[in-house]
Amino acid sequence: MYPQSQLLFERSKRIIPGGVNSPVRAFGSVGGTPLFIKSSKGSRLVDADGRDYVDFINSWGPMILGHQFEPVIKAVQKQLTKGVSYGCPTEAEHTMASLITEMAPWVEAVRLTSSGTEACMSALRVARGYTGKNKFIKFAGNYHGHADPFLVKAGSGLLTFAVPGSAGVPEGATQDTLIAEYNDLDSVQTHFEREGDRIAAIIVEPVAGNMGCIPPQKGFLEGLRTLCNEYGAVLILDEVMTGFRLAPGGAAERLRINPDMVTFGKVIGGGMPVGAFGGKAEIMNVLAPNGPVYQAGTLSGNPIATASGIATLTYLKNNPEVYSKIDATTTKIEALLKARFPEKEATINRLGSMISIHFGAARVANYTDATNAQNDRFNGLFHHLLKAGVYLPPSAFESWFISNAISEEDLLRLEVGLESFKD
Repeated sequence: MYPQSQLLFERSKRIIPGGVNSPVRAFGSVGGTPLFIKSSKGSRLVDADGRDYVDFINSWGPMILGHQFEPVIKAVQKQLTKGVSYGCPTEAEHTMASLITEMAPWVEAVRLTSSGTEACMSALRVARGYTGKNKFIKFAGNYHGHADPFLVKAGSGLLTFAVPGSAGVPEGATQDTLIAEYNDLDSVQTHFEREGDRIAAIIVEPVAGNMGCIPPQKGFLEGLRTLCNEYGAVLILDEVMTGFRLAPGGAAERLRINPDMVTFGKVIGGGMPVGAFGGKAEIMNVLAPNGPVYQAGTLSGNPIATASGIATLTYLKNNPEVYSKIDATTTKIEALLKARFPEKEATINRLGSMISIHFGAARVANYTDATNAQNDRFNGLFHHLLKAGVYLPPSAFESWFISNAISEEDLLRLEVGLESFKD
C-alpha cells in the first residue's frame, strides 16, 4: 500500500532505534507502516509515494496557520540570509519575549528554550528554587516531556506502549512526584493535607492532550488555583500544546485561570524546535544570572526559530478572528463524528481546535476513562481514514490539532471517509 514508506522505514530501523525519532511515529499503537512525509502545503501532507492527506495532526499542534504559511516562510528565508545561529543575544529574542508577555500578560518574564521538555523541566526547577520545597503534583495521563521526574503515569507514548514509567529512570528521580487524578480535586486535596508544607508546585495541562483531548471540568482548575494559594505552591500551566492555540493568550485566557508559571512550545515556534517558560517576575528572578537557580541552553533563542515564532505570533495577535474560524471548523468536525458515531458508541471531546474520539466510553474525563475505552476500535478508524486520505494522530491517546488551512473540500473528504467506515 505504501511501498516507499515501507522501504524507508526498513532502512531507518537499521540505524535509528525503532526507525523513528519519537516513539508514537512508529505506528506501534495502530499497527502498520508509518508514513514518511516528503512535503506539505496548507492543509495537506504528501507522503513518499506521492499520496496526499488532509492533516489533522499539524506537527502535533504547531502548524495552526497551516503548512508553508507565507509570512512564516518569508521570515525564515530572510533570517537565513543573515545567519543560522550565533550563540549570542539578539533583538529577536526580546521581540519574541515581548509578544509572549503582551499576549499572555500574566507572564511578566520569560526565558526561551529549545523544546517543551526543557521548558517544563526548567519551570519545575524554578518553582522548587523559589519555594524551597521539593515535592510536586502531576496528573495521571498528563505528559510534560521526558525529564525523569515527569515519567510517572505520563500520557501519550507511554500509554501507547503500555509502559508504566521508563527504564533508566532511578527511583530517586521520582520520589518527590505525587500523582493525582485529572479532574478530581479530592485527590489533589489529599496530597496537600498529607504533605502540603513540602509541595512546591502543581503542574497541569489545562486541557489534557496526551490521553486524547480531555477538557477540564467546571471548577477543577479554579480549585487548583485555590489550593496553591492556600499552601504557598506554584501553579504551573503546561501550555506547550494549548499556548496560543486556544486563544491569543492560550488556555489561561480562554479558561480564565491566572497561573504563577506557564510553559510554552509548538505554536510559539511556528513549526521550529522551540520552547519557553515564564511567569511572575518575582518567581522568574530566581534564575541565573539574577538568582541561584541554574538553567542554560546553547541554542535557546535560535534566530531561525525566533523568526518563525515571531511571524506566527504576530499574525495571531493581529488576526484574532483566526481562533473563531478554527473553532468553527473543529465544531463541524465534531458534528461529522457525532453523526457517524452515536453517543452510545463513542465519546467525542473537544475544546477549541483540539478534539478526539474514544470508543465504548460514556465519558472520558481522566486517565482511567481513557485507558478503559475500546481503543482498538480507533485503530480501524485510523487506517480506514488514512486510505481515504485523512491523516489522524496514530494513537487513540493523542488529541487532533486542527489548522486554519482546513477547507470545506477537506471536510468533505472526512465526511465521505466516515460514511464508508464499517466498524
